Amino acid sequence: MQLSHTITVIGLGAGDLDQIPLGVYKQLKNEHHLFLRTKEHPVVKELESEGMTYTSFDSVYEKHERFEAVYEEIVQELVAASKEHSVLYAVPGHPLVAEKTVQLLLELQENGEAEVVIGGGQSFLDALFASVGADPIDGFQLLDGTSLSVHDIQMTQQLIIGQVYDGFIASEVKLTLMELYPYDFEVMLVTAAGSSDEKVERLPLVELDRVAQLSNLTSLYVPAVKDRSQRYKQYSALREIISTLRGPDGCPWDREQTHQSLKKYLIEETYELLEAIDEDDIDHMVEELGDVLLQVLLHAQIGEDEGMFNMEEVMEGLSSKMVRRHPHVFGDVEVGDSAEVKANWAEIKKQEKGGQSQPPLLKGVAKGAPALMKAYEYQKKAAGVGFDWDNVKGAWEKVWEELKEFEQEAENGSEQDRKQEFGDVLFALVNVSRFYRIHPEEALSMTNSKFYRRFSHVEERVNQSGKPFEDHSLEELDAFWDEAKNESH
Repeated sequence: MQLSHTITVIGLGAGDLDQIPLGVYKQLKNEHHLFLRTKEHPVVKELESEGMTYTSFDSVYEKHERFEAVYEEIVQELVAASKEHSVLYAVPGHPLVAEKTVQLLLELQENGEAEVVIGGGQSFLDALFASVGADPIDGFQLLDGTSLSVHDIQMTQQLIIGQVYDGFIASEVKLTLMELYPYDFEVMLVTAAGSSDEKVERLPLVELDRVAQLSNLTSLYVPAVKDRSQRYKQYSALREIISTLRGPDGCPWDREQTHQSLKKYLIEETYELLEAIDEDDIDHMVEELGDVLLQVLLHAQIGEDEGMFNMEEVMEGLSSKMVRRHPHVFGDVEVGDSAEVKANWAEIKKQEKGGQSQPPLLKGVAKGAPALMKAYEYQKKAAGVGFDWDNVKGAWEKVWEELKEFEQEAENGSEQDRKQEFGDVLFALVNVSRFYRIHPEEALSMTNSKFYRRFSHVEERVNQSGKPFEDHSLEELDAFWDEAKNESH
């Protein structure tokens, strides 16, 4: 392969000509093959007056809608030019700070497709921290305003968000930040930090996109959040609260809890969540999901306190499993429908056992599961290995058969026999529900909720009448029930 000539990358600094190192100044003045990512920089105007000539890539920005395409074309043109002669490429700030084109060039160098030399330049970071009067040792994140994600933000650290160069980007950044920060949280817009044209503007977050003057030299500074109550939306704050509750100065009740003592609460909170789901009560769902999460975090904190495991290990195991068992999402496996997804899941799960002996099929069903749920899971596992009717007709015939047997025992059998035959009826009905993809626990829960609503209406009407239940005929109570039915339609 024919080696390229050198692409030397230097930085134009954060502001005016006085900030540029002497060596960089000489290179810019003397280079005949100078390329600029953008000419929209204070230094360029000053050097133009001193006779500097260059080629800028500003026109490339106008050709593409995506920044990725802009950066790729710039890199392609630089590499093509370097085939003929060495070139000097100048970027705003420092070459290795928030400069995607340089990262792309370095990737090409790793593949042997370019020769890249990183020269000098002053980062805007030093000047910006001086402008806002903050110390970087306290911790900070440098983020790109054009691709800001709420998942990247750590509120306990200072944020410096670059590329906030127009109203559209400012609006996107504002909306992302407001998912976490209060609308009136004070932030600072810094333009041309450290130069004679420096401008620092303090403003509430909600007004970020109402600023008239934004440019490619504008960055946003967001102070670290010290008040824990303002960080309640972040996972780290919740972990901190749970750790404090279990700590030496925490809550005596929380410190006393064990995995065993918390079991009943996990079951209780799960059923309350299911109730909220059945009632389609969004606010209740949010609350109950939080209560279930609390139980998970308490168990994880107990594991950490005992030196057995921590929440990070729980998340690592879950993340690894989800990626591993979804090769159609995170890999190159193709699936046609959810049935294939389930088949792949089962096969991957089998492979994960690494050739170990297969445990009894029904052993994997939780012992503490409700009876209807356990029946459903038993039948599903048995069906998975072919122990099942070919169609729902066989399941229905089994229901009628079990109903007749129960009817006989109800008239003539012992209490134990009646109980057993009634259980057989329920088990047979669960089989029917499985063929229709109805989870029996969910179905019965829905009916329970429906009965609760309707009987509550009956009770309310009885109370309104001023007479006790005993003084109402069954016909009157049925009429109240019918009222409730009609109201629910």
